[in-house]
Amino acid sequence: MSFNFIQIILIFIIAFLAGCEGVLDEWQFHQPLVACTLIGLAAGGHNVSTCIMLGGQLQMIALGWANVGAAIAPDAALAAVASAIILILGGGTQGEIGTAIGLAVPLAVAGLFLTMLVRTVSVPIVHREDAAAEKGDYKAIERWQWIAICLQGLRVAIPALCLMFIPSQAVMDALKMMPAWLTDGMTIGGGMVVAVGYAMVINMMANKEVWPFFALGFALAAISQLTLIALGVIAVAMALIYLTLSEKSAPAGATGTAVSGDPLGDILNDY
Repeated sequence: MSFNFIQIILIFIIAFLAGCEGVLDEWQFHQPLVACTLIGLAAGGHNVSTCIMLGGQLQMIALGWANVGAAIAPDAALAAVASAIILILGGGTQGEIGTAIGLAVPLAVAGLFLTMLVRTVSVPIVHREDAAAEKGDYKAIERWQWIAICLQGLRVAIPALCLMFIPSQAVMDALKMMPAWLTDGMTIGGGMVVAVGYAMVINMMANKEVWPFFALGFALAAISQLTLIALGVIAVAMALIYLTLSEKSAPAGATGTAVSGDPLGDILNDY
């Protein structure tokens, strides 16, 4: 399919917000599950389900992406936006999700290069803000802040805009030209990366207090009559029960936070 003018504007806005949220991290527009779903909605209702599936699988990959010190994580915003657009241009079928996931990883690396360029450009902007702060010019500080944030949004919005002007037939032809060993390899590799994301989640939650809930989740997921909404309600109820019991079992004189046996977890809870 090709995008009409309204769809191009909506997707451009979504991509811009995703790029901004890549550094603001406030409204979570850069998260693949959110960005892919919004792009699917903007492109038409028939694309929503496949975009949600793509976003969910990319989300599991992005769980392991985090900035550590000066090391910048791959760009989840550009990976989500660009792969969703490519998926829609390629027909939006479930069979293309594996290929889109395979393309998301190099797109994330490309986004990493773009965000490094924008952060480099932001250095003189910070110096100008320092100069404005010395003069007490708060309007200039706010103006430079807006410029810096808009640059982060454009680093995702401009590539997304370029992708939308590629004819859909060209994208479909390019996907069809890929040999079977490449598309199958991308699908398998994308599934393996998602499995790594699940493994990282398990590693983060691997303690004696959470393992029972992990096992219960597997057992409840096997009940086919339960919908995702029902599973979510059960999960929230179990979390509330756990928090209530933890507060009641806290030792006397405690600050209201139960001791979990995980030193890092206790520090984060206190913080």
